[in-house]
Amino acid sequence: MEGGDSLKKSLSSLHDVIDGKIGHGLETRVLQGLHVTHAERIFMRFDFLVPNAVSEHVEIESKVGANRGKLVHVAVEVRRKGNGEVIAVGKLWKAVNKLTPQ
Repeated sequence: MEGGDSLKKSLSSLHDVIDGKIGHGLETRVLQGLHVTHAERIFMRFDFLVPNAVSEHVEIESKVGANRGKLVHVAVEVRRKGNGEVIAVGKLWKAVNKLTPQ
């Protein structure tokens, strides 16, 4: 895993949510099956076992497409683990300020 301090902070924040140290109880329950399989400065890949309510094994890939100072563009793809079929795609621009976790 490569990337430096910002990557370490992101992974630490993610693990804090998964462990229930920050965030809401719902986030903790939903993210229990999430495992980081690869992480770089602008790219993360996860293995995620969806909770029994949905009962579907998926792979999640996220990429930072652009970083424009206080604006960050992120794209996320969710695929079936077995055959790679794309189930969902999400894209967003995120405004970063001093209160936003990095």
